[in-house]
Amino acid sequence: MWELDFITQSDFENHVRSTIEKYGEKLESYDLKKFNKNIIDPVKLIFDKTVYRLSWDEIVKNEIFRQRDKSNNNDIGYFHQRIFQYIKNCRVPDNGKEGGWDVIYEASDGIELPDGGVVHKIYVEMKNKHNTMNSASAGKTFIKMQNQLLNDDDCACFLVEAIAKESQNIKWTTTVDKRKVSHKLIRRVSIDRFYSMVTGNEKAFYQICMALPETIEKVINNMSDSIVPHDTVLEEMILKSKEHQNNMYMESYMLAFGSYTGF
Repeated sequence: MWELDFITQSDFENHVRSTIEKYGEKLESYDLKKFNKNIIDPVKLIFDKTVYRLSWDEIVKNEIFRQRDKSNNNDIGYFHQRIFQYIKNCRVPDNGKEGGWDVIYEASDGIELPDGGVVHKIYVEMKNKHNTMNSASAGKTFIKMQNQLLNDDDCACFLVEAIAKESQNIKWTTTVDKRKVSHKLIRRVSIDRFYSMVTGNEKAFYQICMALPETIEKVINNMSDSIVPHDTVLEEMILKSKEHQNNMYMESYMLAFGSYTGF
C-alpha cells in the first residue's frame, strides 16, 4: 500500500526511473580497456589489496565502483531537486530560467518562518552535502540571495542541504569579502525540514527514504537487462596473467608499466 500522500506512486517510480537513466554511460559494462582508460596506479592497487586484505575480485570491483562513483553525485542531485516538480506548490525551473533557482515554493496562504514573519515564496539553492561549497561559492550564493530579497520583499531564500550536519532551519551565516554576514530571510535548511514545510508532513523525507529501496528494485527489474553491467575486467586480467605464470601482481603492473624497462 502506498503511504506517501504528497506524491503519487507512479510519479515517484517515474522519477526514480529518470534518475537511474541519468547514470547513462556509467551503467556500461567495464572491460579491461575501459578499466585502464586513465591508467590505473598499480602500486596503490597492490598496497590497498594487501593492507585491506582484499581478494583480486574485491579490489577490482572497488576500483570499478570508484570510477563509476566519481560523477554519480550529480545524478543524485538530480533526484533531490527534480522530485519537487511532483509536489504541490513547488516548481523546478529549467536550467538558467527564473534566476537559476533549483526549486521555487509558493503558498497563497503564507509560509511561516521559524524566526517569525510570513512570506509567500521561497527560492531554493540545493546542495547535496553541507561541505561542498568553498568560501567563494558560498559568498556568491549569499549575494544572489540578497539580490533576490531586494527584488522581492515577500520571499525568503533557502540553502537546502540533503546531507546537512543536523536537522535544522537556521539563519545562514557566511563570509562575504572577509566579513561575516547573515539575514533572517536567508536560511540554511536540512532537506527533511524543507520537505516538512512544503508537504505539511513532518516525516515526508523519512517516508521518501523508506520507499526508495523497494522502488529502485522494482524499477530496475522492469527495465531492460542491459541496465545491469556485466564487467569482465577480472576475467581478462586472469586470462592475460597466463603470459606471466599466472602472476596477477605482474599483470597489475603491466596496466601502467608495460613499456617500462624490465617489464
